[in-house]
Amino acid sequence: MGINQSYAVLGLGRYGKAVAKELADNGAEVLAVDMDEDIVNAAIAEIPYCKCADVTDAEVIRQLGIANMDIVIVAMANNLEASVMTTMLCKEIGVKTVIAKCSSEMNCKILSKVGADRVVFPESESGVRLAKNLLSSGFMDIFELAKDVSMVELEVKPEWVGKTLLELNLRKKYSINVVAIVQGKDVCVNIDPEKPLKQEMKLIVIANPSRLNKLR
Repeated sequence: MGINQSYAVLGLGRYGKAVAKELADNGAEVLAVDMDEDIVNAAIAEIPYCKCADVTDAEVIRQLGIANMDIVIVAMANNLEASVMTTMLCKEIGVKTVIAKCSSEMNCKILSKVGADRVVFPESESGVRLAKNLLSSGFMDIFELAKDVSMVELEVKPEWVGKTLLELNLRKKYSINVVAIVQGKDVCVNIDPEKPLKQEMKLIVIANPSRLNKLR
């Protein structure tokens, strides 16, 4: 996932609009769709590619070119039937990744059963955070600590395997600070900078989000 991926956000309530706007503001290709014309007209100033359409219709899904999207976010949690139908249609036409917003644990189970690759609770994951995670290619998660400071869990890059943090000098090269190393269920905060990194490790780092682009 990342800025070079194409996205479709289906449903422009508060959550869907937040996802679509954050993606668009960061330069990603985004198609935003809602069946309410007033909502679409209100969103078009902030999200350039907005369409008014009923995405529970298979023909509409095809006409919109949803099959060509890398990632589809189904953000219609207030309408389970529409969410289920849309999720199924997206998977049927070959969308690789469908992320569905859900309003309850039961709804999450249902949406997962019909093909959603990932489900999200808006109460625990904001639309902006979801968008940041999608854009942060190679990063496992992002927590915004402040406007210009984020905590990120990232995978050990292949070229880092076997090297130590001392050798890599990530702080100087990428302006990031490694604060912990995760291996399996173990989280080590007392880091040995001379210990070689392994492929299965993950690094918890703190950095300015703009600096993280160097790692993509």
